[in-house]
Amino acid sequence: MFEQGDLRYVVLKLISEKPSHGYEIIKAIEDRVGGAYAPSPGVIYPTLTLLEEMGAIRVQETDGPRKLYAITPEGEDLLRQNQATVETIFSRMADVNARHGGGPAPQILRAMENLRTALRLRLSRGPLSPEQSAAIADALDAAAKAVEAS
Repeated sequence: MFEQGDLRYVVLKLISEKPSHGYEIIKAIEDRVGGAYAPSPGVIYPTLTLLEEMGAIRVQETDGPRKLYAITPEGEDLLRQNQATVETIFSRMADVNARHGGGPAPQILRAMENLRTALRLRLSRGPLSPEQSAAIADALDAAAKAVEAS
């Protein structure tokens, strides 16, 4: 999705728009590309650490293990100095979003995959009792009715 070094500008730009936790940044990127890509925590958190070490962001506050990151004046300067690059990256992201736009929202795609995985894992553990089969069928029917009613 991104070329070498692009992700740091994306993260920095998103933090400049709103101080954020790592998970919020992951969601924001996923939303900006219409669900076509979601960076892993293993990519985002090292990027946050790098930006913090560069002095571009700082921890504004902590809520337990969650850190809220905010941009620094140095980070704002970095964005200004690389404005053309940042605009190009976000334009590319908007293009991806447009191609994937109109499809299901990212959270719906994730929920669909979660359901598929849960069913596959449960069914792979062995046969279901009649009560278990009925309970799973009832849960799926209830979910279908809730979706249709939305």
